[in-house]
Amino acid sequence: MMQKVKKVAIVSLSSGVLGEDFVQHEVKIGLERLRRFGLEVKFMENALKGLDYLKEHPEKRAEDLLQAFSDDSIDMILCAIGGEDIYRLLPYLFEEGQLEKVVKQKIFLGFSDTTMNHLMLHKLGIKSFYGQAFLSDICELEEEMLPYSEKYFLELIQSGSIRCIEPSPVWYEERTDFGPKAIGTKRVSHENEGFLLLQGSPVFQGEILGGCIDTLYDIFDTTRHEDSVSLCKKYALFPDLEDWKGKILLLESSEEQPHPEKYRKMLKALKQSGIFEVLSGVLVGKPMDERYAKEYQEILPEVIDNPSLPIVFNLNVGHATPRAIIPFGIMAKVDVLAQRINFSRE
Repeated sequence: MMQKVKKVAIVSLSSGVLGEDFVQHEVKIGLERLRRFGLEVKFMENALKGLDYLKEHPEKRAEDLLQAFSDDSIDMILCAIGGEDIYRLLPYLFEEGQLEKVVKQKIFLGFSDTTMNHLMLHKLGIKSFYGQAFLSDICELEEEMLPYSEKYFLELIQSGSIRCIEPSPVWYEERTDFGPKAIGTKRVSHENEGFLLLQGSPVFQGEILGGCIDTLYDIFDTTRHEDSVSLCKKYALFPDLEDWKGKILLLESSEEQPHPEKYRKMLKALKQSGIFEVLSGVLVGKPMDERYAKEYQEILPEVIDNPSLPIVFNLNVGHATPRAIIPFGIMAKVDVLAQRINFSRE
């Protein structure tokens, strides 16, 4: 079978860490891996300009995204990593319809703060893929990528789609050391439980949309950024209820490992939007290091307060490793009994 993806562009749309000296040993590993997978790699013009420059220049980050969509030789846009202020790109992508003018259907992959980009693309009718990033997954310090993560990444570049996801047999503790001395060291692994049905029907379907709950919270709350709510509102980033009708909401929590009270607060903000009355289901990613997993499992049904709405916990998507890849904008059928999520081929 011919490989679907030939050329991949790497973008730093949030944090500029990719340009810092202290991660260059990781970047080298990731670059070699992508080439071994048969990919031509292009770092977009500002992707390697470092933390300070990219923090100060959201317009440059936006330029890289526009350029990556404009360039027809690029088959796939791969996000470097997450961060915390992608919402600041909104004026440079939407004020004069900049993104709409150049956007076209191509593979876009990222997670965490990239949730904002997924919502931007959804707004323009573009399907995207959630769940992995360059620094977090491709640059894994073990001898190879984590097998479960690699399986989905290879499927995506070889076929342009994801057919189904199943639980990983193991989960890994997060590394505390990402330095050069950690190259080749194994992660600590534990047996994984699989998809856990917290309530509702074990079989349901809909298109999936969502992402990192911490990032979604910034759309409704100004604690972290005083202008995040006003900008997201101005450019209508959060889909309206009609759009959410029948969809499945994906939620996963960040490496900040939000305390249960914060998690409750974030869920309540989502509840106030009314989406839990119109969704067909909720999928929840495993928390990093399984911290607060039991507490989250109790809080979700309690706050959502809609006993007929299916809630499935412990997906290998988000900040805990390893990571699957979830297509947004494609019909998904969740079957907890079979421990599978199947995606329709379009």
